[in-house]
Amino acid sequence: MAASLSQFERGLVVGLLIGEGSFGGDGKQPHVTLRMHVRHEALFRWLVARFPATKLYGPYTHGGRSYYQWMARGRTLVHDLLPLLETELDAQLDGYASARLVAMQEKYAAFIARERARGDLE
Repeated sequence: MAASLSQFERGLVVGLLIGEGSFGGDGKQPHVTLRMHVRHEALFRWLVARFPATKLYGPYTHGGRSYYQWMARGRTLVHDLLPLLETELDAQLDGYASARLVAMQEKYAAFIARERARGDLE
């Protein structure tokens, strides 16, 4: 899916994830999470429209904060979002975010390799 994004859209997604994203996993599969205030609902809907296999959760209210949480995990992360991040996010752009991405890729290297071997989403 990332290949069909405009340059502006690619930059917007990468910028959001550099500034607000979390690169991690649940111990079995990798995920990228974006959590922001409910006032950004339109932006979350925009992300889901461009990455339809991702999930939007919420709105949640916790500790006096109302937020949505967007997640790309597992297979959709590997096939839809990871190629964009690998192309656009490097240490020269943002060392901290790049290091978090690399750490996630290293921790989940076997999962990522299996999903890539299976091919693109059907």
